[in-house]
Parts: sequence; C-alpha cells; structure tokens
Amino acid sequence: MPDRRRLEQLLRRIDGRSYPAYRDLRGAWQLEEVLLTVDHVQGDPFAAPSRVRVALATGLEQRLDLADPSVRLAAEDWLLRRFASGLRGERRGSGKSGALRVLRPGPEVITRSAVVLTRDGRVEVRFAVGLPARGRRVLGHQAAELLLGDVLAAARRLEAASYGAAVELLETHVRSVVLQRGLRKQLREHGLVAFVADGSVLPRRSGVDRRPLPDAVPFESPPSLRVTLDTPDGPISGMGVPTGITLIVGGGFHGKSTLLQALQWGHLDHVPSDGRERVVADSHTVKVRAEDGRRVERVDISPFLRDLPGGRSTAPFSTDDASGSTSQAAAIVEAVESGARLLLLDEDTSATNLLVRDERMRALVPREREPITPLVERIRDVSTTWGVSTVFVVGGVGDFLAVADRVIAMDAFRPRDVTADAHRLAGEPPAAPDALASVPPRTPLQRGLEPGKIRARDDRAVRYGDSEIDLTAVDQVLDGDHAYTLGCALAFLHDELVDGRRTLTQVLDALDAIVDDEGLAVLSRRDWPDGGLVAPRRHEVAAAVNRLRTLQTR
Repeated sequence: MPDRRRLEQLLRRIDGRSYPAYRDLRGAWQLEEVLLTVDHVQGDPFAAPSRVRVALATGLEQRLDLADPSVRLAAEDWLLRRFASGLRGERRGSGKSGALRVLRPGPEVITRSAVVLTRDGRVEVRFAVGLPARGRRVLGHQAAELLLGDVLAAARRLEAASYGAAVELLETHVRSVVLQRGLRKQLREHGLVAFVADGSVLPRRSGVDRRPLPDAVPFESPPSLRVTLDTPDGPISGMGVPTGITLIVGGGFHGKSTLLQALQWGHLDHVPSDGRERVVADSHTVKVRAEDGRRVERVDISPFLRDLPGGRSTAPFSTDDASGSTSQAAAIVEAVESGARLLLLDEDTSATNLLVRDERMRALVPREREPITPLVERIRDVSTTWGVSTVFVVGGVGDFLAVADRVIAMDAFRPRDVTADAHRLAGEPPAAPDALASVPPRTPLQRGLEPGKIRARDDRAVRYGDSEIDLTAVDQVLDGDHAYTLGCALAFLHDELVDGRRTLTQVLDALDAIVDDEGLAVLSRRDWPDGGLVAPRRHEVAAAVNRLRTLQTR
C-alpha cells in the first residue's frame, strides 16, 4: 500500500483520540516524490511543535556546480527562502495547532541547518509543525490537510526550482553570492579591509525594517579612494577602505553610522535586492563598544588602563561589574584574541574617557594620576603592532584626526575624502607612554562552562543552563536562532574542546576546523536533525564565552 494512503488511514483512525496517538506518525513516509520524516512528536498541542523533515530530488546538479561550496550555500539559501514563502499554515484548533515554522532568513546569506543540499541535487528541509487538536484530542482530518496539503505544496516548490522562471531567479541569486565572495577574497591582495561598490544603497527603511530605503542616495566613491575589482560579471568600481586607521566624520544624520552598519554586516553575503550585496568587509570584522555592567574574566587591559587605585592590577583584570572604559578596553583585547583583523567603533557607543583626554583635563589631572591610556594614543600601535585595522565613526573627538591614515566625510550620504584637510588641522599625533605588548593567551577551564537547557528568544540574550548571557552589546548577532546556536557552540566547547590545556584561541581554531569538516549539525543538542542552527562565527562564540558570568580561565 502506498505510504500516502497508509498515512491518510492512520490520521482517520486516530481522529478524536487523545493527543499522544500522534506518536504513531513517527518515522518516514514516502509521499510520491517527497520523503516526509516525523522525527519528534510534541507532547500536547501547547508544547513546542513537532519536528519534521521533507526531502526530494531537485535536479539542480544538472544546472549548478554543487561541488562548489559557495554555489551550494547560495542554492541552499534560495531554496530555504522559496520553501518558507510557500509554507502557509493556519490555525487549526488549540495551542500551536496548525503552526508551521522554519528558519526565515533576513537579507543575509549564511549557512543554516534548516536546509541541506547534497552534491547530487537532493535537498532536505527541517521545520516545525503544530499537529492539530481540539483541546487535547487529535484532529486527524485537519492534520491530513496540513501534512498532505500545506507541507507537500511547499516541498514541491523545491522540485520546481530546476525549471521554468524559478531557475533564472535561482541562478541570479547564486551568481550574486559567488560574486560577493569573490570581491571579499580580493580585499587582502589590494591592501583593503572593506569595499563599497558604486551604486550600493546603504540606508534601511527603519531600525526594524532592514529592507533598502526607497529613493535613497546611491553610494558613489570619492575619486581618490576608488578602486576596481574584477568579477565574472566584469569590473566593479567602488570605495576601497585600506588597511590602517580610517575615520568617518560628518554632521548628524548624514550617513556616518549607516556606512559603519553596512560594514558591520560586510563579512556576510546578501541577497541580490538588498542594496548592500556589493558591500564586503574582511571576514574577521568585529564591532566593539562600551558595555557597562558586564563581567570581565582575566583580560589583560593594561595597554589601556594601568594599575588601578589600591594597587589593583589590570594585567589581567577581572570584574563582575565593568565600567564603560574597562568594558570597551576588554572588548578590544578580546576581539584581538579571537583573531579580529578589522575593528569597527562608533563614538556614540564608546566610553569617552577611553577615547581621549584633552589638554585641559591633562592639566587638571596629570598623567601619573590617571590610569587610562586613551585609545587615541594606542590606536596606531593597534594597527602596526597588533596588525588590526580600525574604522571609527567620529562626531566630536577631533584628536583622532592626527592619527588617521584617511578621513572620509559623509555629506548627505555622499562620501568625500577630506584626509588632507584633516591632517592640516590635526597637529602632532599623541604619543603612547610605552610599547604595545602582544595579547597574552588565556586558557578556559571546563568548570563554569557546564551546559544546561539552552534557550534564546531574540538576539539580545541566550539562556545557558542557570546563566543568562547578555548579548545586547554584541552587535553582530543576527537573531534568536543565531543566539541559540552560540549557546550550542558553548556546550560543544565544554563537551569536546575545553580541556584546561588549549588556549581560547586554540579552542576557537579547533571549533572552526570541526564545523568546516563535519558541518553545522555537529553542534546540535537534539536527538533529531536540528533545523534551528545558524552558522556561528568564532568572534561571536568568543563574545558569548567572555560574557558567561561563570567563566573561569587561567
């Protein structure tokens, strides 16, 4: 008997029975060309939805080079978006009855465990289904409509991806992602840390709507910073941001922070219609900011703060309640420790006393009474000694003009190179009091990293056992699924990698190697294929580790 008929008969048979009867659904069902697998059945209609997979052959191996990881990632992303757009569940009873949930990507293209495309063109999509009930009684007929109607219709959209109008959209999507990755690979050979293509649309509609702003001013590079990069679609010109220290200046609401925000997400690829799909930054770009109240665990912040009153050492420094200056100093050192090559800072989210001290304050409080060595005195060494570039949005601290390699002024969202004018106004660059030493390694210990239940509702925090990790100041966390994956990564570090001998840098190296080799699923904490993971970057994993209040290192 075909599986479709058996499934229909099963749902008719359990109609009206108590909710646990749905457990008979577990297992694989071959529904014509679609393999439907029910991995986990929820305990009742008010519990977390059931976990389901669909798999089928797409035929895409005949059109795309699926052996190329970039092509496969782009195709997976497009297929997920297509499946999600066709997944239209509706309320069918009590609790979560009828709910259909799959990871729904924003404008960024990133590996997600919700979809897996193999080299032979077979795709699997993992998602959640709220099995219908009235009270706690099975609604078998509605379940049949849900599984054999809504779910199958969404799945068949994937099969249609290899022909008709859909394939042209897919190929455009893939070509765009491959192009972005090609641009990013060229940055280092051109001495750049970022590139913004002419014609890019940087402004967003609002803080909660990340679509491009209609009628926004297209980006146009200043002639002195324009570079041309080669792509399969021909040469692309735009503004190159060279290694070193770059300041972004300008009046309020003229586009300074908008440009910085575009660079903040430049390590990720974007969908073709995003407006930022040709804005790329070094893969190891990290945004840092002040974060009052965070915990700091044995971070050597002595380059920025010498010994504190009372003989308290800052090499290393620990606190359960960091100030703005100590938290931002720690964030800079932690980013360097995790391998950052480009730091992004905004004066509006920085601790002013860590940035500069003007002459009047120096006269009032002499250097020997002030433990802070401001960033303006260290930023040159950060670039030359640590090999880390900086892009810094500045509104009022003109002292940085003296240490900048280049200064870009945003004027009504149009960039101008004002480096020569800035240097004429700047005066002598301030000198650091001593040489900058390398960042000493820290070794995380297993105790304090013990996992428990992991939950995340949004990008601001992840519940990790009995602790809550505050991610509010970690600006490069995408969403709640990304935050949840960071919690899973911490649990994996505890279970597999942290042994009291490896440094944090070595642990992050090992994590990267394992995920690259075995895939994102290696981080899963589920007994079934987890469709809720978003590829974690080492820098966000490190940020989560460093904000875990039970972390212990030596």
